[in-house]
Amino acid sequence: MDKKKKKKKWMKFRHIVIETIAKAVLKPYCQWKYGITMEKFKEQRDEPYLILLNHQTPFDQFFVGVSFKVPVYYLATEDIFSMGWVSSLIRWIVAPIPIKKQTTDVSAVMNCLRVVREGGTIAIAPEGNRTYSGKTEYMNPAIGTLAKKLGIPIAIYRIEGGYGAQPRWSDKVRKGKMRSYVSRVIEPEEYKDMTGEELSAIIAKELYVNEAAADGIFKSEKRAEYLERAIYVCPFCGLSEFESSGNETVCKKCGKTVVYGEDKRITGKGFEFPFEFVNDWYEYQQDFVNSLDVREYIEKPLFCDKAALSEVIVYKRKVPLRKEADIRLYGNRVVIDEGTENELLLPFEEVTAASVLGRNKLNIYHGGKVYQLKGSVHFNALKYVNIYYRYKNIMRGEENGKFLGL
Repeated sequence: MDKKKKKKKWMKFRHIVIETIAKAVLKPYCQWKYGITMEKFKEQRDEPYLILLNHQTPFDQFFVGVSFKVPVYYLATEDIFSMGWVSSLIRWIVAPIPIKKQTTDVSAVMNCLRVVREGGTIAIAPEGNRTYSGKTEYMNPAIGTLAKKLGIPIAIYRIEGGYGAQPRWSDKVRKGKMRSYVSRVIEPEEYKDMTGEELSAIIAKELYVNEAAADGIFKSEKRAEYLERAIYVCPFCGLSEFESSGNETVCKKCGKTVVYGEDKRITGKGFEFPFEFVNDWYEYQQDFVNSLDVREYIEKPLFCDKAALSEVIVYKRKVPLRKEADIRLYGNRVVIDEGTENELLLPFEEVTAASVLGRNKLNIYHGGKVYQLKGSVHFNALKYVNIYYRYKNIMRGEENGKFLGL
């Protein structure tokens, strides 16, 4: 009889070697770039952990890696695995665990169990998104159920100061202070009798960070640049577009200019602005969208943009389709190159999900395909996600629903 092929292990010896070398390089680099103090987890035992972290900067995974003495296996979205040879290299170096964004991914759960059985430590950002506002974003309530299934100690890893240092909407790192550390370990004995919902509530509370406050100084000459990636509603003229430069951003409709300060406060230039922090503005924007009946925007688009269009062959590569496409966002659909022979219609009834990746890329899941839009540095992908989820809420009879995709 032929012997069954032995399944290859997820964990490799090379991961230990690479992790050791990476820490030596990344620790001083992170300290220089972000002004961060990454505290070592001195109480770490020789067993696997589930690390849960709040998500603030593109470097969060490196902060975690420096704090732990073993290789850490991170859950990462399909975008990381859809870049051809680059993705293959990432897999070889650190073997992240793939997960499909905005979906229930059973294979991701099975892979997590596999890594834990091999003695590996896993890291997950339950938000799935970096914060736009400074507050910890919505967390998938399934995280408690997953944690119970894994049955290992949960290390709560807090990252503080990241929104001041580099908001999601910005390319620029400000000079300031950050801290990252394990704030608590929740042992299996503590949560064994809890429901998944109860554990999720504790996790959300432990990871909650609100940096919509003047809690530090973060210096840069480009503090407001690309705020338009997060903001598309003006308190004076409604749905709008903004353009930023240096420390200022201006509404293209009414011309009012807002200044972003070193203490994260925002002020009107020559007028009284109704919000003190970006979070106040962001929450107003969410309330504004949640009061819209987007079905009234069927004939005329809410927004028009230009963006490169690609199809994502999940876990393989991205196929460029159009270098510069005309994008129109209606209350019930997205239309690409409308009125041409290449028109691509994406009705919200048929779209299963929409998500923002990184700072300003947009993924739209339609008919078994994943389309990705990547606009200019000023492109706002968030509004597409918000309008899509507002439409879905209305059509489900949840006109008072608050969740807008993030």
